[in-house]
Amino acid sequence: MGGWRFGTAALLALLAGAPAAASPPAPAPAPAPAPGFLDVRGTEIVDGAGRPLLLRAVGLGGWMLQEGYMLKLGELGQQHVIQQRLAALVGRPAVDRFAAAWLDHQTTRGDLELLHRWSFNAVRLPLHHALFMDPAAPAGTIRWRQDGFRRTDQLLEWAAANRIWVMLDLHAAPGGQGNDLPIADRDPAQPSLWQSDESRRRTVELWRALARRYANNPWVGAYDILNEPNWDFDGSGGHGCNDHRNAPIKTLYRQITAAIRESDPRHLILIEGNCWGNNYDGIAPDWDPKLVLSFHKYWNRNDQRSIAKMLALREATRRPVWVGETGENSNAWGRDVVRLLEANRVGWAWWPLKKIGVSNPLELVANPGWTRLVAWLTGNGPRPSPAAARAAMMRLATHDADVRFNQPHPDVVDALMRQPHDDRALPFRPRLLGPGALVVAAADYDLGAPGIAYADRVDADYHVDTGGERTEWNDGRTYRNDGVDLARDAAGQPYVTAFEAGEWLQYSLDADRAGARGGSLLLRAAAPARLTVTVNGGAPVTLSVGPVRGWSRLRFPALALAAGRNRLRLGVTSGRIELRRIALDPR
Repeated sequence: MGGWRFGTAALLALLAGAPAAASPPAPAPAPAPAPGFLDVRGTEIVDGAGRPLLLRAVGLGGWMLQEGYMLKLGELGQQHVIQQRLAALVGRPAVDRFAAAWLDHQTTRGDLELLHRWSFNAVRLPLHHALFMDPAAPAGTIRWRQDGFRRTDQLLEWAAANRIWVMLDLHAAPGGQGNDLPIADRDPAQPSLWQSDESRRRTVELWRALARRYANNPWVGAYDILNEPNWDFDGSGGHGCNDHRNAPIKTLYRQITAAIRESDPRHLILIEGNCWGNNYDGIAPDWDPKLVLSFHKYWNRNDQRSIAKMLALREATRRPVWVGETGENSNAWGRDVVRLLEANRVGWAWWPLKKIGVSNPLELVANPGWTRLVAWLTGNGPRPSPAAARAAMMRLATHDADVRFNQPHPDVVDALMRQPHDDRALPFRPRLLGPGALVVAAADYDLGAPGIAYADRVDADYHVDTGGERTEWNDGRTYRNDGVDLARDAAGQPYVTAFEAGEWLQYSLDADRAGARGGSLLLRAAAPARLTVTVNGGAPVTLSVGPVRGWSRLRFPALALAAGRNRLRLGVTSGRIELRRIALDPR
């Protein structure tokens, strides 16, 4: 087709100040030493020494490409739409400053250091093509932008220092690769990647430049050449899930691979099927010896059936498989998916590292001004002044997005990294019961899986398999990512809400010596309820509470505690309560 031009000037604000270049960037400086390039051996990904390697990664979603839902702007969707709306309120220069500050702060060396500490060994970096090339260049030309290359170089330096591989992922290709618009920042008023020869040419040229630049960098784990194609080629409707040929995808993949191999014979190449990575019909991986099949897994059951098709494809093609995205679900679901995948020798990448919300290792806690701005943008609040909006935007970019001010979620990390291999419940916080009193926040129940650390009526979202609506596991969407329903009081302190019949919570604590302790529960109940308290699996103590509108103390009798680790379990047998804290009396 003729020349393609990106449909909005808003996205170009993201690129303000990034110089253009007429020729591709030169190769990056020599990287830090690494244990060789990743490779394939049969159906395994192996490290430089030839040892099988499970890639345990997180996706750096939201950094180079902002998806609306990560900022509580799901109704707006695409990055360019968000920036267009912001510019209408605060002006283009303010959006330029916001975009640049976001890129400076949202992912930093500190994020990589934290991932290393948590034992992740890879990150998947979603790339927006417009950080690397000017979308407004005339057809048949390329105007390179240095900002994307510079930031990728920097990330690779941080990754090398922390011995973390980087999977380069083209998340937003020229034109956009599907009808799921936000994931590719696609403008539906313009031809898609599949409708534009020029967009496909630019995609190939971008990969040619990336391969030339990073050919000698072993900390680049692989090139994930196109994220989640979702396009109906066969006229079957939807997002390509029922397509059988998918010929345009395979043709483009072969062209990209050929461009990469002009300068880079060593790096792995990840490919993804249609239907958000999952439909490989017609895409036989027969054109390069270092291909890895990537698929994405969300919101379905974590049983062998759920991955059987990809395992069969692995055996039929003798290619490794990798789950390039999974997540956006509860800790229970995360523990189960990692256990399933690793039992089948499949690595994975949790999506994403951070956003506004609790289902990530890090939570971006938005300032009140941003919350008010979101309310206006989504039609749920008054219009803020331009000055207030500018202040909120810059606070979000320079403070809230920065790892130094993110809220870590140790429960998410524990669910992904320990619980798949360790069924124990561990204390959420260390608790030593000495001669004095001990107060335990109800929201600080143990780390562990359902049936081990807690029991709740709903502990995950399986709507893809159930065919129903999305399911909230923590109704309050705050503090922790388990099925336990939590809320916050006016001071921001978390407490357990909707604690219902059949549910229980466990609290591990260490006593300095054996003895009996009584105590109390701080709770409220709108109707009569019955509870049980047990210690170390012993006989339950039954408690009754009538309607209590305000926070009230309910005493329980002395319980026999052992020296060392004890497990205190609270359950609801009838009714429903809210629970703020548990207090054990002094000796």
